[in-house]
Amino acid sequence: MINTWTLNSGAKLVIEDIPHLRSAAIGAYINVGSRNEDGAMAGASHFIEHMLFKGTSTRTARNIAESFESMGGQLNAYTAKEYTCVYARTLDEDIHSAVDIIFDMLFNASFAEKDFNTEREVVYEEIGMYEDSPDELIHDVFAQKFWQGNSMGSPILGTVDSLGGMSRDDLFGFYNRHYIPSNMVIAIAGNINPQQLYDEINGIMEKQKQSPLEFVKTKPEHVTPFISTVSKEIEQVQICLAVPGISYFDEDRYTQNVFNTILGGGISSRLFQSLREELGLAYSVFSSATSYSDTGLLGIFIGTGPGKVDKFFEALYTQLEVLLKQGIFEDELNRTKKLMKSSVFLGLESVMNRMNRLGRGILMYDEIVTPEEVMEKIYAVDLEKVHTYIKRILQPGNFSMAAIGDGQHMPVVEQAFQKWWGNR
Repeated sequence: MINTWTLNSGAKLVIEDIPHLRSAAIGAYINVGSRNEDGAMAGASHFIEHMLFKGTSTRTARNIAESFESMGGQLNAYTAKEYTCVYARTLDEDIHSAVDIIFDMLFNASFAEKDFNTEREVVYEEIGMYEDSPDELIHDVFAQKFWQGNSMGSPILGTVDSLGGMSRDDLFGFYNRHYIPSNMVIAIAGNINPQQLYDEINGIMEKQKQSPLEFVKTKPEHVTPFISTVSKEIEQVQICLAVPGISYFDEDRYTQNVFNTILGGGISSRLFQSLREELGLAYSVFSSATSYSDTGLLGIFIGTGPGKVDKFFEALYTQLEVLLKQGIFEDELNRTKKLMKSSVFLGLESVMNRMNRLGRGILMYDEIVTPEEVMEKIYAVDLEKVHTYIKRILQPGNFSMAAIGDGQHMPVVEQAFQKWWGNR
């Protein structure tokens, strides 16, 4: 059974009681991410995520870590472009201890100057590690150009320059403005007592009640199709091609997810079977449909050898031309629907997945869309809807390209892209 409340503090609480489990999960979704940052504060949301674990007025960082390990629980967090999440999974008997610790972290983080300086060095190392992973970095390289001039394009980690110019007081002020109850969704799933947790969390939130935060989002402009390259001394060339996508409010999102799965979302997908299995052009090749509140993109990613770049663009061009001219087939549509149904319902066996579904549902849509409703929408996707989507999204001239590789190979990549896409 799922219960939802809007608390007097403005926080939203959603709880699903699952009596047959012996575990529980809690997630605190804070409506702040890299999109909420101006240039000087780029990376602030992610930096705060780190600082939450550095201790409170009553707990040290070691206390927090040892408390969770002593009950066999898991505690973690992540930052996205439009929100931050702090989450934990425990045995059902320990969920109240987890609640106490997480809310202590959320509202009483100490932000000691020493910890601030130490953790900034940790984030510098994280940025360095990320930049040494070109298959990860390619996503940021593309996003920075695709959403140029808008904070949507800023790297979630920030930059060495932005973090270096940020003071402890700057970060603490950003934290105080955003980490308030009215900017939070709390989701809990598992073998728990909903009323008891409601009383407990409502009491905590009442003590932290503040005026709602107003944030005006500027919708990113879709830029003219571009080529963006970064030179790095690496063996492979990492390539991203993408077109403007749709927001998660667009009803075509179900069609988009079906098409993305067919295109490059699994081992039976067209890109995997053609570019990897048949042609041996890559170990990793996939597509990804990413949607946000008012924008999105559909991307194709590959890591391949410099000598295979032209063959890759030719093979991909051929695949997309076939899609534009012939569309997809009934059998692959039906197979994809069954694959997605399996993913949805098998995912419900994880208490973390259930909690995440609740939290993101309230955060994004302010409602819970049941798995049955999701599958009804997916099974309503027919050939006509997919073909209409293909013609809407994969229009000639819409593709942009970003690449990372050895500098001597970048002209070859650009020429190959122009050869196959320049006159589309």
